[in-house]
Amino acid sequence: MHVKDLFDLSGKTAIVTGGGRGLGQQIAEGFAEAGANVVVCSRKEENCREVSEELKKIGAESLALACDVTDPADVQRVVDKTMETFGSIDILVNNSGTSWGAPVDEMPLEAFQKVLHVNVTGTFLMSQAVGKVMTEQKSGKIINIASTAGLRGSDPRFMDAIGYNSSKGAVITFTKDLAVKWGPRGILVNAIAPGFFPTKMSKVLLEKGGDKILEGTPLRKFGGEDDLKGVALFLATPASNHITGETIVVDGGSNAM
Repeated sequence: MHVKDLFDLSGKTAIVTGGGRGLGQQIAEGFAEAGANVVVCSRKEENCREVSEELKKIGAESLALACDVTDPADVQRVVDKTMETFGSIDILVNNSGTSWGAPVDEMPLEAFQKVLHVNVTGTFLMSQAVGKVMTEQKSGKIINIASTAGLRGSDPRFMDAIGYNSSKGAVITFTKDLAVKWGPRGILVNAIAPGFFPTKMSKVLLEKGGDKILEGTPLRKFGGEDDLKGVALFLATPASNHITGETIVVDGGSNAM
């Protein structure tokens, strides 16, 4: 296979949860630029429609769908609509996520549970529903968006969000276990662990401790608007066909320190 074909998504269909803004939008754009049909879904359908229209402008076929990833009925509706429109689901990106900042001894139980419900249960429900389609196809790629917060503890002066850290650690282990379970079916499961990217979720954190975070980042910069495109594309294309159960860290080198 020619190297250009290894990174081609022409004719493939991808679902990107949380694709209406931030990292999900960046990944959706990268897939569209590589030739994929892209289904953009999140709780805010208006944001998804805006992204979907931009994808169409670059020649991609795209759907915008409202979806609460913690609601099995919503999840199944997205899967059914995608199959009805495109006939296959080749790639799933589990990007929808939330966080809640509070010291451990003050963290409300309902807030802790909400973070785990969205970040972990949502990833499970989407994978389960899409996995049934991929099993029938005997092929598919699932990409879970974890975080460097799931690899280690965080300095509470800058990031005090134990529910988020716990959930992303769970996503990393979920990725490994699902890769083992579904590898024989032809389904590859990997994760991306981004470091700090300027997004709506990280805005307050970066305003508070951005300078200190950069001191601990060898490349001395935050993630940019193109820094996840290539990694996500690699994991979605034939270029990564012998890689499963892995987590790729994209953090400017901070995890190496």
